[in-house]
Amino acid sequence: MAPEYILILLATGAGVGFAQGLLGVGGCFIMVPVMTIVFTHMGVPTDIAVKVAFGTNLMVVFPTAISGSLAHHRRKAVWWKAGIILGIAVAAGALLGSTITSRFIRGEIIKIVFGGVILAAAVRMLTARPPKIEEEPRENPLLWGALGFPLGIVSGLIAIGGGVLMVPVLTTILKFRMHKAVGTSTAMMMFSGAAGALGYFINGLHVPGRPEYSFGYINLIAWLALAATSIAMAQVGARTAHLLPAKQLRYLFVAVMTYMGLKMIGAVP
Repeated sequence: MAPEYILILLATGAGVGFAQGLLGVGGCFIMVPVMTIVFTHMGVPTDIAVKVAFGTNLMVVFPTAISGSLAHHRRKAVWWKAGIILGIAVAAGALLGSTITSRFIRGEIIKIVFGGVILAAAVRMLTARPPKIEEEPRENPLLWGALGFPLGIVSGLIAIGGGVLMVPVLTTILKFRMHKAVGTSTAMMMFSGAAGALGYFINGLHVPGRPEYSFGYINLIAWLALAATSIAMAQVGARTAHLLPAKQLRYLFVAVMTYMGLKMIGAVP
């Protein structure tokens, strides 16, 4: 891979890590478009480029989520029981979703679906009246699992860590406070990232036309460049999140979701 591409990926990783720590999202709205452009410029067919971007993206989410969740944990913003149960349910769905995309759906199509899903979630989070939370959310493992599995399928289908969908669910349905929703979502993404990446790894084996140093639909060079800067910046993003009021953090989250959705359907450059 040319040095200029590696520099671009290093800079992208810094933005990804900051976004994941700040907002509890996987940063796919940054990574997937950048990697798709890099791989297509390298001569990789678009369908393969998108799927390698998807798989590599999820592999980056995993270590970055570990870094970010530990930073949130130090501020008592992670409900670990909820994060683990949601994570297991989401992981099962993500493995299924990533298999479906890898085997049956062209990358160009799933990008547009991804954009539509994210825009819908942004509208819902913006228009829903924030609940007045006077007590801690109730412990409900069955509901957590029931919500996590379908979200995991969507996560695997469109190669996201799931935080961009999970945070609205945690705040509007499960009544989490915004900061705890971001922290718990980050912990959940350790599971969704690992499971989704596994699906893209398995289903990309022996597929022709992948860029050099790819294992399944995961590119080692891109992963190393992105992870090198994202892990450290996740700590910075998490610290910044706890300096912002919940209302400002919520509006920032909606703005990022809206841009991400428009970007993936091709409505903005």
